[in-house]
Amino acid sequence: MRAAVFHAVDQPLAIEDVPDPTPGPRDLVVEVKCCGICGSDLHAAGPSGGLPDGCVMGHEFAGRVVEVGGEATGSFAPGDAVTAIPGIGCGACAECLAGDVMHCRALKITGLGDLPGAYAQYLRVGSNEALHLPEALDFRQGALVEPLAVGLNAARAAGLTSGQNVMVIGAGPIGLAVTLWARFFGARSILVSEPAPGRRAMAEAMGATHGVDGSASAAPLLAEMPGGGADVIFECVGVPGLLAQCVDLAAARSKVVVAGVCMQPDTWVPGVALIKELQLQFVLAYRKSDFQLTLDMMADGRIDPGPMVTDRVGLSQMPEAFEALKHPSTQCKVLVEP
Repeated sequence: MRAAVFHAVDQPLAIEDVPDPTPGPRDLVVEVKCCGICGSDLHAAGPSGGLPDGCVMGHEFAGRVVEVGGEATGSFAPGDAVTAIPGIGCGACAECLAGDVMHCRALKITGLGDLPGAYAQYLRVGSNEALHLPEALDFRQGALVEPLAVGLNAARAAGLTSGQNVMVIGAGPIGLAVTLWARFFGARSILVSEPAPGRRAMAEAMGATHGVDGSASAAPLLAEMPGGGADVIFECVGVPGLLAQCVDLAAARSKVVVAGVCMQPDTWVPGVALIKELQLQFVLAYRKSDFQLTLDMMADGRIDPGPMVTDRVGLSQMPEAFEALKHPSTQCKVLVEP
């Protein structure tokens, strides 16, 4: 099969022939119909990412089952439209049985070195981690379930309730997903801080009530909110300095939820957070129930992630699109259709 293969940090991904996947007893082989390019892939392919030579990335996907392992669970059959959590757990531990597969101690992660990912024509997934796509959803929508589930996990960890004031820093796909779920859970106001005008417009299309360019312009709006600020601030970028910025902007007894993946040393003053009695929560990934709720709400038309999709490319154009996202202009979520 054809796949986009990583070789080195200073080289674009290469479209090459690689071996077709074969299913283990509890696995499925899926023909990839659509896969999103994720910011974590861009980080992983960078100088500090540590990807091995020959890695095939891609973990936001949907496709059609072509082969089913003899011990697979979930009533899957060839031809079924599916998405899946991008990893295969042991299937027997407490975390796997509870749908918290990403915390299985034996987890093999898809697309980051353990298992080949979905920047390819075919993909191996676990039947325990797979979910059927509702008939109302197409494969492009199915490929958006993973980033939406990240946003849902962050919103759930924040304990969002109706009537709260929310600030989101960053309007990339995860920030937009958080914005969408904040509206879904009934936020009174959603202030999104994002330097790119196009992404601010996307945030407003997905539920933001205000869009600003940076913390300086956010501070006056936060001061006007009931209680003197946001009830929850979501950091969805992951660069040094933003955690300190969140602590400085946060109102007394509010929450800071960190969904941005920062892989560099950072400094901030815990005493400021202590004086304000802040709650600090780090979040990563999701549970299987987050995937299912996302699928259900999309199928019912109660959430619409469409505004975040800016580009669709074939596999042959994927390396160029991947390189362009390292310095994005108008792009947000780019979908690859092998």
